[in-house]
Amino acid sequence: MTADFGVIGLAVMGQNLALNVEGRGYTVAVYNRTSARTEEFARDKALGRKIVPSYSLPEFVSSLTPPRRIIIMVKAGKATDEVLQSIFPLLTRGDVVIDGGNAFFADTDRRSEIAKELGIRYLGAGISGGEEGALHGPAIMAGGDADGYAHVEEILTKAAAQGSQGACCAYFGPGASGHYVKMVHNGIEYAIMETIAEAYDLMFRGLGMSALEMADVFGEWNQGELGSYLLEITEKILRHADPETGRPLVDLILDEAAQKGTGKWSTQSALDLGTPAPTIGASVFARTLSALKKERIYAQPLLEGPGLHISVDPQNFVSDVYDAMRLAVLTAYAQGFRQLQDASRECGYELNCSEVARVWMAGCIIRARSLTRIAETFRSDPGLPLLFLVDPFRKVWHDAHAGMRRVIAEAHAHGIPIPALDSALDFLDGYRSSRLPANMTQAQRDFFGAHTYKRIDIEGTFHTDWEGE
Repeated sequence: MTADFGVIGLAVMGQNLALNVEGRGYTVAVYNRTSARTEEFARDKALGRKIVPSYSLPEFVSSLTPPRRIIIMVKAGKATDEVLQSIFPLLTRGDVVIDGGNAFFADTDRRSEIAKELGIRYLGAGISGGEEGALHGPAIMAGGDADGYAHVEEILTKAAAQGSQGACCAYFGPGASGHYVKMVHNGIEYAIMETIAEAYDLMFRGLGMSALEMADVFGEWNQGELGSYLLEITEKILRHADPETGRPLVDLILDEAAQKGTGKWSTQSALDLGTPAPTIGASVFARTLSALKKERIYAQPLLEGPGLHISVDPQNFVSDVYDAMRLAVLTAYAQGFRQLQDASRECGYELNCSEVARVWMAGCIIRARSLTRIAETFRSDPGLPLLFLVDPFRKVWHDAHAGMRRVIAEAHAHGIPIPALDSALDFLDGYRSSRLPANMTQAQRDFFGAHTYKRIDIEGTFHTDWEGE
């Protein structure tokens, strides 16, 4: 068989994507560096399907119909470079190569330039949805060579999740725009996950609620405006009992959260751009702190603090936690979309934020009911700098910030860390402040470094000899 599409890398994501594309009516060639995995896939999941296994890259390339359309599903970084170095010499001008991994956007830009010199159409495509998404329909965020995308658009669109406003697949612009959108998606994901974890902790350690009681709360929240994939799985996690002990399995999981780097990259890029994304950054650092388990155990008896139990009306407090979550989750989206706008201007991506929100409506990890309203908002006002400036998001601030303040006050009074909730409120309070204490900061900079300052009453730039007469 001559294949329509090729997949390099047969870990679970690669296997499931190959099965997904084949299920849409295409013949798919597959290759993996270790032949044993290819053999296992061919005799198991791929058996009887229009999937062509190859055991060398030349065999793989020759099995594809020109112009060849290939997606690489291997680990980001060195492994991707090694695959590209091996396959580029085997391809011809006009072939299309898609990096479907979680690549750092700067790496995608570098690889795009190499491919362009060879006449190869290179795309960076962020793919979100995990193993199930790859099999049944992920969200696909593509960027790079526009003509290359035209050659694969039909396949990717058919393989993508189907949302309420169409296939969750789009071409976002030149260069690394697709991988940049996916990187920010993951930064938002970090922030929402941390927000949920903090709400769980406030109810668990603060109110002493059981896993099933909390499952009922998250389940109820998921039926309203907070409805999302991450809330849905949170309820399921809380209801899952360990088969050995009968205890809630979540209670037995070690409190160390790992990370693969995309949240860190998102935060680093925000700092480089000068765009404020503190809630995403705080969530990355929360994972970093969680990894210091031994140190935290050692520090607990040494650094005494208040009792954890929050002595308030539980029903009212849970209602306030809901308000705090509403604001924090929307803040994560608001910061992420602001970063996309700033990156688009800086890098020439010409991103359409409404289209980004539409692609995130299904298939991806941060899919949520609120993305419909976000897409509508950016469709009406593409240049909107922050979601909270307009309704319905301004109304959420108006209705919920008092409850958020009560939650944060109780959390601090009882020593329960809430970095995501705290940073969200600080960000919004800072954003709505027409005057901040940065005048003092700038005066200090001028004092010790002669960095100059501007005045509110006179045009120009000034420097003061602060210790002179």
